[in-house]
Amino acid sequence: MTESQYPQCRAVPLRMLSPETAEKFLNAVVKVPGIRRMMVNGPSLPALVPYGPARGKPNPNTNRRVIHVGEAEMELHVQVGMVTFEVEDSSVIENIRKVCDEIFTKFPCTVQEGRFMKTSPTLVDYCKYGPEADKSVVGLVDPKRKEAPVIIQGLK
Repeated sequence: MTESQYPQCRAVPLRMLSPETAEKFLNAVVKVPGIRRMMVNGPSLPALVPYGPARGKPNPNTNRRVIHVGEAEMELHVQVGMVTFEVEDSSVIENIRKVCDEIFTKFPCTVQEGRFMKTSPTLVDYCKYGPEADKSVVGLVDPKRKEAPVIIQGLK
């Protein structure tokens, strides 16, 4: 279980991020010490068209590609619209805010503080990972996802 005393925040840019901007932002923010967990959210970029007359055919979207964050390689399954963080203490949030100000110069990015991630195991966590679930993925599990989450080394 993760401790509920850890502060959380999320960076919400005014626009959806291109893969290049998302990679630049994530690489800058991953260098901030004190981040425990982070989650990328946005609208889905399916590999196949999910509905309509072209259902099941390849979905040619240039935003669905592989990016490098830290030492990890991840395929973007979403167009980045928001990044949520769980941090060691509230001073880290100010460092994230500084990174946002450096990266987002052409459009604004809001850093909101609050409770955005679950902090205790859910039923889905138990069903997907069992009673000994990895503490870093608690509350972040998508029950329909077949691939494991990308773990970026160096966080914490």
